[in-house]
Amino acid sequence: MKRIFEDTLYSWKQSGMDKPLMIIGARQIGKTYIVEDFCKNNFDNYLYFNLEKDLEITSIFEKTLKPEEIIRNIEVRIEKTIDISSTILFFDEVQVSERFITSLKYFCESNVNYKIVCAGSLLGVKLNRFNSSFPVGKVVLEYMHPMNFPEFLQALGQNMLLEEILYHYQNMTPMASDLHEKAMTLYKHYLLVGGMPEVVKNYIDNDGDIVKFDRSIVKSIVEMYMSDMNKYTLNKNESVKIEKVYLCIPRELAKKNKKFQYKLIEDVASKRKFETALDWLNASSIILSCYNTDKVEVPLKAYLNKDVFKVYYSDVGILNSVCDVGINDIINDANFMFKGAIAENYVAEELNTMNYPLIYWKSRGDAEIDFLLTTYDGIIPIEVKASDRIQSKSLGVYMEKFKPAYGIRLSTKNFGFENNIKSIPLYAVFCLKNMKQ
Repeated sequence: MKRIFEDTLYSWKQSGMDKPLMIIGARQIGKTYIVEDFCKNNFDNYLYFNLEKDLEITSIFEKTLKPEEIIRNIEVRIEKTIDISSTILFFDEVQVSERFITSLKYFCESNVNYKIVCAGSLLGVKLNRFNSSFPVGKVVLEYMHPMNFPEFLQALGQNMLLEEILYHYQNMTPMASDLHEKAMTLYKHYLLVGGMPEVVKNYIDNDGDIVKFDRSIVKSIVEMYMSDMNKYTLNKNESVKIEKVYLCIPRELAKKNKKFQYKLIEDVASKRKFETALDWLNASSIILSCYNTDKVEVPLKAYLNKDVFKVYYSDVGILNSVCDVGINDIINDANFMFKGAIAENYVAEELNTMNYPLIYWKSRGDAEIDFLLTTYDGIIPIEVKASDRIQSKSLGVYMEKFKPAYGIRLSTKNFGFENNIKSIPLYAVFCLKNMKQ
């Protein structure tokens, strides 16, 4: 399955690979597969080491940080001479070795052009708690995400449909009704399948039959996340807090006001008690935080209120799995309150894959805009509606107050442009990448 992240790998290769590449992302998003595929197809020789399993290799970094000594020690253990000029080395699960991460500085500074790529399931957590001096400026850091909706369509061979969606977005003209319905159906399937490659593959292997695909795979991924919370935390007390926060997210999203409230975690809860748990989940890339601003000015990041935020799962398939949302509820477009939270979570993760900061606006009254994007056209408000019932005063209040170039409403309605509001179907969120400043 083709991944957008392939472009990042090729860009690193074209840059000369003079700095090691470090890939950060959640477990089960396909990091190992895509890097291995890249290495095998682009280099004469390739070596893979899993630092969690290859303990003899991991121990080398405890003894020395000198690149030439590290390579010599690896050669002895694999009983093979390494041709550095034609070999790329891929180190996986590097969060287990702080010394390995430190060694990257020396690989970068060496006169020898070592080609090194590394990844880790909880690398973000590790870097947040890094005790040594992190090799700032000596490593290329890149973030990888679950498969987004256009990658899902590509995996299904729907490239022409993707092009058609982009064409109608660019011209802001309605899609043919049959194609619109087809895209909406696939969007609904994506809400249930999500973007974990193993799950998407199972869906494809079952001929895209949403009833037949194995939803238990998603549940097993959640169980892996829970296991990580116990394995990669400081103590049992911390892991319990992290698990409580993670499992309370659906309750947070079920509220009309989706602002994160600590009191929903347990009867007696506070920021002081659970803030580090939230930090761990954010660093692990398995949740997404969307911060509030009440000041719509450039740059938006300068005016964020970090104490007011909403939290989403990084994968909408996981959200629906944790909540046991029924297949028929999604496919038949049932009218249930949580449907709005599902659509909002989907939009959040799509924007995240485009590297948009997640920011929302709320007035001192009830008006709320789900997302604000900084674009070539200025700050643009995004309103998310889960159906074709689009009545809402919030977008009107915002438009009147801030006079943006235009507003965007994401819903199940077809493309259109009326009253300075662009109507964009939910399946076309990926098109907003073209607006990025």
